[in-house]
Amino acid sequence: MRVVRIFQDEDVRYGLADESSVTLISDEPFAAWEPEGVVSLPHAQLLAPVVPTKVVCVGINYRAHALEMGHALPDEPVIFLKPPTAVVGQGAEIHIPSGLDSVDYEAELAVVIGRRTHNVTAAEAHAHVLGFLCANDVTSRTLQRKDGQWARAKGFDTFCPLGPWVETDLDPRDLTIESYVNGELRQHASTADMIFDPFELVSFISKVMTLLPGDVVLTGTPSGVGPMVSGDVVEVRIEGIGSLINHVV
Repeated sequence: MRVVRIFQDEDVRYGLADESSVTLISDEPFAAWEPEGVVSLPHAQLLAPVVPTKVVCVGINYRAHALEMGHALPDEPVIFLKPPTAVVGQGAEIHIPSGLDSVDYEAELAVVIGRRTHNVTAAEAHAHVLGFLCANDVTSRTLQRKDGQWARAKGFDTFCPLGPWVETDLDPRDLTIESYVNGELRQHASTADMIFDPFELVSFISKVMTLLPGDVVLTGTPSGVGPMVSGDVVEVRIEGIGSLINHVV
């Protein structure tokens, strides 16, 4: 099942998408809902599929990326937050603030929480996940080095594209993940290279903070990160989910 959030008839609606259409639903996908009509998918304006209260991100979670960045493999997940105001959806613009250089793309698999989640095991985490989507953890590498922590470097408005939808029927532990800039392949890996799998991450984070329906966990990026500049088109492509495409301005 593909959960979408669209702008339809001057209103924001949730729906369930197939290859050609969207079945509108009466409530959020985390609640009880009823079907309420069908619209054409090609004519639907896709928004970020969820509105999280927080985006919890994981650094250095692919073995090859740890080597690329010169880091030892962590003993436990390294987590940080992006503000919900950083979130944008499919087709939205990524705005590079004036004066920033060396702004990087980072293709990531994202987890969407489906129910209140506190202090769960990795085995229990499956039942707390609504599904998965593509994410781009946009990062100012200059500010990351300058500040010594990551909130400002990763927290600007538009620095967290999510989409195109939430895929609910998926095993996330061995999927091909790629990024492209202007059609050129930049990252290519499998989520099997993760140090901590998505359910282990949800468990770990839930023991630190309560996760709420619609919250998002970014699971880290593989090797191959690099800069993007104004005029670029950046695509994150994940097997079984689809493509998240955004323009850089």
